[in-house]
Formats: sequence, C-alpha cells, structure tokens
Amino acid sequence: MLVVLPFAVPAANTGVPLQAANTDVSNINSLQRGARNFVNYCMGCHSAKYVRYNQLARDLQISEHQLISNLMFAGGKTYEHMEIAMLEADATRWFGAPAPDLSLIARSRGADYLYTFLKSFYIDESRPTGVNNLVLEGAAMPHILWQLQGMQRAVFVEEEHDGTTYAVFEKFEMVTPGTMSAEEYDHFVGDLVNFLEYIGEPIQLKRRQLGIWVLIFLLVFGLLAWALKQEIWKDIK
Repeated sequence: MLVVLPFAVPAANTGVPLQAANTDVSNINSLQRGARNFVNYCMGCHSAKYVRYNQLARDLQISEHQLISNLMFAGGKTYEHMEIAMLEADATRWFGAPAPDLSLIARSRGADYLYTFLKSFYIDESRPTGVNNLVLEGAAMPHILWQLQGMQRAVFVEEEHDGTTYAVFEKFEMVTPGTMSAEEYDHFVGDLVNFLEYIGEPIQLKRRQLGIWVLIFLLVFGLLAWALKQEIWKDIK
C-alpha cells in the first residue's frame, strides 16, 4: 500500500510529507501551555527522565507553588526528574511495547514529525486500539487526544501505476467532532510539540543568547584589531 499525504514539507525518513510545526522555544507562554498539556495528557505513560522539575520551573518562569500545584500531581520533590509510575512490563502487556521516554524525542524525530503524527490518527477497527496513524502505520499508541480533536477517518482512493493498484491517501473526514475546533487543536498540539522541542535541549535558549554576545564580542574585537592595524601601518607605504 502506498500512502501519501497532501502536505507541503516532505519527510526524509517516513515517506509521508509533514506539516510545519513552527516551534519557537523563546515563547515562554507557549512552553507553559505545552508543559501543562504534556503533564495532563502524556505523563500517564511517557516520562521525561532527563528533565528536573525545578529546572523546568526556572526556564518557564513559574513559581515553586505553581509548579507543585499544576505540574506535580503525584507529589515528590522539585529536584526530582519527570518520571512515571508505569512499569515497562505493564506497558508491554497493555500496548505491546514500553512507552518511550520523550526527553529527546523531538531531537530524534523532529518537531514537524511529532506535530503531524499527533494530527494524523484515524479510525481503523482492525487495530487493537481502534485507531491507526498515517505517519506511523501500525502505531501501538492509542489516540489519547481524541476527545479534543475528535475521531476522523482516512479517505483513500485507488490509483494504478505500472499495473499495480495503490491506495493513496486523499483526505481526512471528521466522524465525531471533538471539544476543540481544528484551529484550537492545532494550537494545542503546537504548544505540546514546542515543549518537547524545549526539553530536548533545555540549554538552547541560553546557548543562543550566549551566541549573540559572542558575535558582538568578535565584531567589536575585529573593529579594534582593524583600527590597531591601521595605526601601526599608517606610516608604512
């Protein structure tokens, strides 16, 4: 079966063109919403074991009280990592495979991949979870955001090439509307993916800021070096 999505940006390793996530890790409000979305909808199964809660609070500019009240429902200490209680054996028994840690998922898969993946679940009654995914065919993950997005079906059309008939993806059709509009869901997923992009490299904001200062230093140093050279060589013809 050949599956094609009519999106704009081609994927390098999936064969499915991806939608642009347009992440911006300097957008603190988006990161705060993304952290909320991650804790409420993802941390039941997925950990972010390379991220500490207190580091999250500092980077996202939230107080310790806000951190504990809104992001640490299971209690614990603020210096602890974002771990989960689910055992790998239980996850394997329920879903067929352990749920992966998401600390580095944006770096390994890419933000556009995650954004498109979270928008591409469709009804497939042949699957144990009742859904499939256009980006990752046969995904074990259920559509945890179905109440927000709704349930959609994928429409395929048959095309023949060189004597072989292929089922080619044409569009999604909404079957059961969710609590969010399509635009609201796009923003929700965008904030979540932005947060995943941030936790993949929490230092990236400081790294970029430092890079600007380094460039300014090199520019000033270069001008001073040029002025010094002009002064030293001014009498030499």
